[in-house]
Amino acid sequence: MPPITVAVDANGADLGPAEVAAGAAIAAERGTRVLLFGPAEEIGPTPPGVEVVDAPRSIAKAPDPALAVRSTPDASIVLATKAVAEGRADALVSGGSTGAALAAGLFNIRRAKGIYRPALALPMPVPGAPVLLLDVGASVEVRPEHLVQYAFMGAAFAQAVLGVPSPRVALLSNGEEPGKGTPDVVAAHQRLAAAGDRINFVGNVEGTQVTEGVADVVVTDGFTGNVMLKLMEGVSSKLMRSIRDVAMQTRRGRLGGLLLRRPLRSLRETIDPELAGGAYMLGLRRTGVVAHGRFTRTGFARAIEVAERGVREDVVGRTLAALDAAGALRQAPSSDAAASVQGR
Repeated sequence: MPPITVAVDANGADLGPAEVAAGAAIAAERGTRVLLFGPAEEIGPTPPGVEVVDAPRSIAKAPDPALAVRSTPDASIVLATKAVAEGRADALVSGGSTGAALAAGLFNIRRAKGIYRPALALPMPVPGAPVLLLDVGASVEVRPEHLVQYAFMGAAFAQAVLGVPSPRVALLSNGEEPGKGTPDVVAAHQRLAAAGDRINFVGNVEGTQVTEGVADVVVTDGFTGNVMLKLMEGVSSKLMRSIRDVAMQTRRGRLGGLLLRRPLRSLRETIDPELAGGAYMLGLRRTGVVAHGRFTRTGFARAIEVAERGVREDVVGRTLAALDAAGALRQAPSSDAAASVQGR
């Protein structure tokens, strides 16, 4: 396969476009071609393999992402998604606003046939019990059919890309009983339970069970998933800092810290959010990855690597094929039904 080209939006990242450009340079050294959209003056010189497209306009802070995408055709994220849609790039990476990336992706790359709504799917780096969490921020409000499709979509992704033979899929709720949760969660539970052997549905899980390995895929709405993701990242970061602070308080603690330095460093690297590289935008016609805005160059390089791997492993095609095989794609209305609607 020829070298993969990844379109990267350099605007909107917390550490600025230059840090994103540094991540792109790392990716280019590994053989990935990068089309970098952002303010050329701030980005500065780049190495071979990184082409800068001067695009200083950013809509990362826009209150209405859809309106901003329509009204700002020269915004960096709009130009980056157009490059993917037109075939000048094979995949997208954005470290700016999730809303802007999704809106631009829907307008330009477009939703894949049979998909209700895209979902952000993130493989959570849980030690000993990795889990795919979706949605982590694409849709704040969802209907039961969306949750059902997310479940099949997550299972298809886990099987086709993560190599899990029969992924155990669960709904995130406030109790394990089938009747627990919002009306939408209860309705989705009923539909998934009735799906039989088309999906390995294991029922509801509570928040405390997500990290315990009881499911390979955990499904929820984008609001709950995003809150849960940020909480997990915050707790893990605080815990690692607290361990370090306690170890430095006494001589015995400092000695123990020296002995544990290597395993603790390995643990920190395992749970580091930058290791995941970002969330896949499942449901679009091409591969897209949303990186965390506070990533360093290491995280952005990893996000570009994840996007490249998504193209090489045909994440989009294999996930849609698995959804089709499971009968989980949205069906277009029949000609009779369409005629009935038009006649009303």
